[in-house]
Amino acid sequence: MTSQTTLTKTRLLDGKWEGVLTVPETAPAPQIEVLVDDHRIENVEVHAAEGTGRWTLRVPIPPEAISDGMQVFVIRDRADENRVLNSFCILAGEMLSDTLQAEVTLLRAELDMLKRAFRRHCVESGDA
Repeated sequence: MTSQTTLTKTRLLDGKWEGVLTVPETAPAPQIEVLVDDHRIENVEVHAAEGTGRWTLRVPIPPEAISDGMQVFVIRDRADENRVLNSFCILAGEMLSDTLQAEVTLLRAELDMLKRAFRRHCVESGDA
């Protein structure tokens, strides 16, 4: 997939986050993964939608991912060097005092992903 790939949220209903993934017409089937606290969410559904280059995405929110505080779900494209396509947060239990906390949590998740990618790149470059 390329940077022309977009993921737009359509709704959150019955414990599932749903969105529409738009990719270039010549792109292969998307390779989507969803992480929360570095744990992969299972049973993510990706189905071809009407029109070429459009896919529907359904992310089930597992009960074990809901706990006090902010949980950040990061949706990324494994075929495009783990590029983050979208993310969403679930806030449960005691309210956080500020939305800044949500931003910091999301930034930490993205920074962790970048650190892993950079380390992997360094290891691969060292082997060359």
